Amino acid sequence: MFCAACLQFPSFSFDVSAGLDPEFAVYWDWELANETKPIWMRNPKEVEKTEYNEFYKKTFNEFLDPLAYTHFTTEGEVEFRSVLYVPGMAPLSNEEIMNPKTKNIRLYVKRVFISDDFDGELFPRYLSFVKGVVDSNDLPLNVSREILQESRIVRIMRKRLVRKTFDMIQEIAEKDGKEDYNKFWESFGKFMKLGCIEDTGNHKRLAPLLRFYSSKNETDLISLDQYVENMPENQKAIYYIAIDSLQSAKTAPFLEKLVQKDIEVLYLIEPIDEVAIQNLQTYKEKKFVDISKEDLELGDEDEDKEKESKQEYTLLCDWIKQQLGDKVAKVQISKRLSSSPCVLVSGKFGWSANMERLMKAQTLGDTCVADLPALPVQWCVSRRAMS
Repeated sequence: MFCAACLQFPSFSFDVSAGLDPEFAVYWDWELANETKPIWMRNPKEVEKTEYNEFYKKTFNEFLDPLAYTHFTTEGEVEFRSVLYVPGMAPLSNEEIMNPKTKNIRLYVKRVFISDDFDGELFPRYLSFVKGVVDSNDLPLNVSREILQESRIVRIMRKRLVRKTFDMIQEIAEKDGKEDYNKFWESFGKFMKLGCIEDTGNHKRLAPLLRFYSSKNETDLISLDQYVENMPENQKAIYYIAIDSLQSAKTAPFLEKLVQKDIEVLYLIEPIDEVAIQNLQTYKEKKFVDISKEDLELGDEDEDKEKESKQEYTLLCDWIKQQLGDKVAKVQISKRLSSSPCVLVSGKFGWSANMERLMKAQTLGDTCVADLPALPVQWCVSRRAMS
């Protein structure tokens, strides 16, 4: 940014009152050539929104206004100033998506530009889309990559920058209209889900930001808070189904009993969704339960009736298992169906059918699941249980 430069000008004086020839004396003085302060050094109350937007566009070569920005000063153990932005759209280049090596953050030390080439030192990979300026008074001017990686000051700065970024995103989510957050989610929703996988320490901040379609909201995305608020009093879990598309989710036989009992089911239709939810495990003390797996409990089990049903249909189940052989692990009476004759469910501790499909596609180089991060390439097929 601009910095104050000083210029020297000669000053002349002479006395002609005595009728003598003028005598010249040279004086040197300082004149401030530039009084403009960097925007992050100014008081946030004195900076207009248009100034923030103009600074963002010029600094990062953007043509859209940012969705949100935050301007703050941190004092105490570590002192630094920063202006951070959430871009108006996702990166156009696939190489920039979820790439920790970006030039989105410009680091200054005492108003002197140091670098914009970082590899996750200031922000984790899932927040690599955030753009902004950070100006520290505590780092040395000759800071190097090694110092950035090992510095305790940088670790504290990173923690506070991440916290401020979550506050900024939460403000977008809490706005009266959903338009801005829908734009954010469309552009950066996968980044938030990646955070659930890579940053267990921030699950409490990430989970409220997630959005999904559900059996009761097939056109509008809902948050986990909305799901929990709409739960019946006797419901003890958050139910979901991971599947390849919204249309497939609507017609899946796994939903029949839950829809009949007016229980909402989340639709996980993106490749990264299931992995993200499995890493969260719980939300507000409610477990996430995959309805495509065996031993589904809906809270209305009658042990005596179940025993009677098993005894009554034991011979039929044995006969069907004999006919199918090793194609299924077992055949059992189902309590999850209302209209379909049967359904294949995954083992309680095995992969779901959706996860097996993704693993197989990833192994075979299917580009449709290229956005599934950090998963092993091995895959195996587990036998199903027939209900």
